[in-house]
Amino acid sequence: MKMNLPNKLTILRILLVPVFVVVLLIHPDQPVFRYTACGIFCIASLTDMLDGYIARKYDLITNFGKFMDPLADKLLVCSALICLVELHQLPAWVCIVIISREFIISGFRLVAATDGIVIAASYWGKFKTVFQMLMVIIMVLNLPFGLWKRTSTVFMWVALLLTVVSLIDYIAKNANVLKEQN
Repeated sequence: MKMNLPNKLTILRILLVPVFVVVLLIHPDQPVFRYTACGIFCIASLTDMLDGYIARKYDLITNFGKFMDPLADKLLVCSALICLVELHQLPAWVCIVIISREFIISGFRLVAATDGIVIAASYWGKFKTVFQMLMVIIMVLNLPFGLWKRTSTVFMWVALLLTVVSLIDYIAKNANVLKEQN
């Protein structure tokens, strides 16, 4: 299979996940590692926007991309959340709620795909992703200023709220996917 640019960007994002995790966790108390990890996370996040844009603009949408792009996003964000739990910056229950939502939506998409139905990302899901990524960036930076600490808390609650709202939106719009077809 020949890899096009969007698919290469998706693979790059997947390869950046372990690099991000190692850099963040190797010396989390040293700012240079935090800033480097944040830079890696930002680059990986930008590949998400870029690969989708290129794929749509130049009609380079592939089955590989349809499957691997959302998986790469989940690997990146979930890995970051788990690291933040490890660093005692994010409550484990918040991580569990966010990851659970991802499993539920992936399950919905898998069931829908068996019936030939494609469940596209909703605006709620896109807002959720943006706020989750911003929350991760702010928390990874771990700036000592009081305003930054409050900002990370606000972003955590907004990301959590959008996670739940987007889950409810997906379920409400796609409940028919779970109905048995005889």
